[in-house]
Amino acid sequence: MQVLRGRVWKFGDDINTDLIQPSVAAKTPEERAAACFSANRPGWSSRVQRGDMLIAGRNFGTGSSRPAAGNLITLGVACVIAESINGLFLRNSINLGLPALSIPGVADAFDEPDLAELDLTAGQLRNLRSGQEFSFSPLPKMVLDVLEQGGLMAVMVKRGYIDPPPGRA
Repeated sequence: MQVLRGRVWKFGDDINTDLIQPSVAAKTPEERAAACFSANRPGWSSRVQRGDMLIAGRNFGTGSSRPAAGNLITLGVACVIAESINGLFLRNSINLGLPALSIPGVADAFDEPDLAELDLTAGQLRNLRSGQEFSFSPLPKMVLDVLEQGGLMAVMVKRGYIDPPPGRA
């Protein structure tokens, strides 16, 4: 997982958890994911593909504590990279196994459907169309290990600290 390559979907500033996981969304993971961004990008959830990346502006994931990152995972999004990410969304993302990074200047450097390459170990992001590169502090090994295993909850199940969710033995 340490080097990711995918098509870019671009979002603006102040993307909140109500947009990522609308409160009216149905209860199964698939139904919740289908409603993802339905208010601001109708039909987006049917066009995103496994391995795609989100690039966004400031304050991505602001709002409630609902685990909205789970919808992005269900849809196959490989990572979220934004100018800044709300701390609670960041924590939920890592806990669920979705890499989420704040990289200043990223929003102006990508357009849809650019391809991005992200090296989580080396701390490098590159726009494969323009060649523009960004450096960031590499994720700590502990965080990379948690992401590689599918998130903190998966680690806790694997280590026997908690029982697997029903239907996921």
